[in-house]
Amino acid sequence: MTRRPPWRLAGALAACCLLLFGLALLPGNAAADSLQGPVGLEAPGAVVEHVRVKVPAGAQQAWLQAEQEIWEPWLRRQEGFLGRELLWDGEREEGLLLIRWRSRRQWLAIPAAEIDTVQRRFEAAARRALDAGVLATLSATNPFPLVYAGELEWLGLTPGADAEDGP
Repeated sequence: MTRRPPWRLAGALAACCLLLFGLALLPGNAAADSLQGPVGLEAPGAVVEHVRVKVPAGAQQAWLQAEQEIWEPWLRRQEGFLGRELLWDGEREEGLLLIRWRSRRQWLAIPAAEIDTVQRRFEAAARRALDAGVLATLSATNPFPLVYAGELEWLGLTPGADAEDGP
């Protein structure tokens, strides 16, 4: 359905966690009052890119290192990029990336050729970050192959119990 690589979503997870942590530090009910959703997702047309990649146990640090080295700086330069979160599912041995975009139009406006170039750089960085033993068991081309890519529409957020507590 989508042509986007999974690595864009990872930053969305991290940004959301940082936002929630920052709101938790606000006095009184300020966090609850301002907790409408991750910044920018309240706008009509906002989209979350949802990607899963194979990340075997023991390779998480190499995956994160390559994500931070290659995809993170590139994503920050893209118009409409709001942030990303990176998660790891130990049971499935998969990385989950949630990448937030101000609009679907901005996300899809990025040329596929540019994404392919960044993806090749990511794969090279991932191979460099992996130790020889782990690398030998993974794909020679892409150590973290795509499992799924799709998009999600933002609908809302339910604040946690801590956000509802008063001063």
